[in-house]
Amino acid sequence: MAKELTNLEILSTRSGFNAAVRYIKGTIAIMEETGNLADLLYQAGNEEMTGERSGLVLNILLVDKLGYKTVSANLAAVAADLPVLAKEFEKWKGIDLIAAYHHPELGLLVANPKIPEELAAFGSLRKRELLVVYAGKGGSPADEDCRKAAELAIALFEGAKVKVPASFLKGSFAAKPLKGKPGRTASETAGTVKERALKVRKTAGGRAARGSRTAGPVQASGRAAPAAQRAAPPVITAAAPPAAAPAGPVKMTPRYAVVVQNELFHNGNVEAWKRIVASYNAKYPKLQVYIYYEGERILDINSLFKWGKVKHGSAIEFAVAGSDIKDVAKLQRYLAQGASHQFEAFLHGSVTNVLKLF
Repeated sequence: MAKELTNLEILSTRSGFNAAVRYIKGTIAIMEETGNLADLLYQAGNEEMTGERSGLVLNILLVDKLGYKTVSANLAAVAADLPVLAKEFEKWKGIDLIAAYHHPELGLLVANPKIPEELAAFGSLRKRELLVVYAGKGGSPADEDCRKAAELAIALFEGAKVKVPASFLKGSFAAKPLKGKPGRTASETAGTVKERALKVRKTAGGRAARGSRTAGPVQASGRAAPAAQRAAPPVITAAAPPAAAPAGPVKMTPRYAVVVQNELFHNGNVEAWKRIVASYNAKYPKLQVYIYYEGERILDINSLFKWGKVKHGSAIEFAVAGSDIKDVAKLQRYLAQGASHQFEAFLHGSVTNVLKLF
């Protein structure tokens, strides 16, 4: 009894109760649909069904209800080309497949491995990360073919060569084209329309102010701005809100390298990067910026400030994750300037305010 009460603690607050209701409604809506569960989750773009919550849906509907076979592995090796892998899985018309990858930064990602677009959202697979493959036959009982399919799928994700049984190739589980643009629910679309309407109302009053704003540290062409323009302080706004978790199908860009042009990546460069990233988060609160150095993720940019470690010519990498990624090229240009002797252009104004760069 005590354990049951513990499981129901989320219902003791209004926010928790409402979240549970939204989750239950979303699960019921998916149960009423037909097709590959990963496709349904991908196209719904429901925030309540992303991340670890999508794992609950997989267990409820695939394992508990339909009896799908599951095989999991911490990847000992990784396949180099996921689109090529998707073409192989497309041939498996006799088995329904769902893959769940525990991405080290993005959390749990779910995909139909027969759809290149969905599988590409995994980004680059990494060794030792958890991958779970679900295999079944829809409403029909899962058999040993399903378990074998899950095992062979794991082997393919690890880059191995396998012999596919002929029974996998014939059936009704062919990949189907995705319907519409994924990642936006009806309520989100309505919200976007309202936001556009508000922007139109504000256009007249804001046009003059926008026209008088000072240009950012780097010109749009990507070439360095003249010295006089670089010296001008960037526009500053109020402090940025905390970054929100991305909703809908999440994608991650490749890692982009920024070469340190300064003699050392010192404290001034660190502060410039912090303010550039804060500006990007203020403009795109549903996108997240990840920074890497020597293959490891940097959780605190301050840790890059170590005399003698990050020197001239070293490469610091970054990637952006979210469902509607924008302005990556501009972010890269600003970060490149922030890693050079021109970093001071980003240090104007109070540290509690945010530069308006994007």
